[in-house]
This record gives sequence, C-alpha cells and structure tokens, in this order.
Amino acid sequence: MGRSAGFIGLVIVVAIGGYFYTSQLKQVAANVDAPAAAVSIAGVRNDLHAMAQSEQRYAVTHQGYASLDELRTDGDIHVPSRPDFIYDIEADTDHFTITATYTGTDPKTPKHIRIDDSKTLTQD
Repeated sequence: MGRSAGFIGLVIVVAIGGYFYTSQLKQVAANVDAPAAAVSIAGVRNDLHAMAQSEQRYAVTHQGYASLDELRTDGDIHVPSRPDFIYDIEADTDHFTITATYTGTDPKTPKHIRIDDSKTLTQD
C-alpha cells in the first residue's frame, strides 16, 4: 500500500510539473521574435561599448571626443550596421553620448539605448 501511494504521488507531481512546463512553453512560443530581439539588443550593447572605447582612445590622442564620422575617418573602429538600429554620437571636448535608436516595429524593444563617457548604459 505504501509503495502504490508513493507511486501515485510521483505521478501527480510529474503531471503538475508537465502542466507548468507546457504552459511556460506556450508563452515563449507566442513571442516568437523574442530570442532574435534579445540577440540584436545584446549586439547593440556590445557595439556601444566598443564605440565608447574608441571614443576614449580618440580623446587621448586628440584632446576631445569625436563625432561618428570622425571615428570612421580615423579608422579606429568599424561602425557596424544592424537591421532596425541607427547609431549617433553627440560629443564635445569633455563628454560624449552614443545613442542606438531602434526603428523597427516591435513595441517591446527599447527605442533608445545609450552609453556615455562614464560607460553607463541606459535605455528607454
């Protein structure tokens, strides 16, 4: 009797776990583009960090920060092109802010991801 009660308990626990697993799977499947968007955002953040490092290297040799065109001309960085994102740099002699603006249609993707001269990432 004890073994059969243990077996029935095990079957119930497995059934409940299976139910929660399939419900979570359905939620993930409903948002099919989520993995692609997450990968794209991670790539944008890496791009922003690389551009911030380029800005800091540029500032050491030029005593100020550069625009996006100046960084390209200087040859310090290859600015990648990502679908649905546009990069822009606002710079002066003391500070810079690099912004990646999302132009796609996914409402869950942040519209702006920024990094500044303190290498702080923000998004909205």
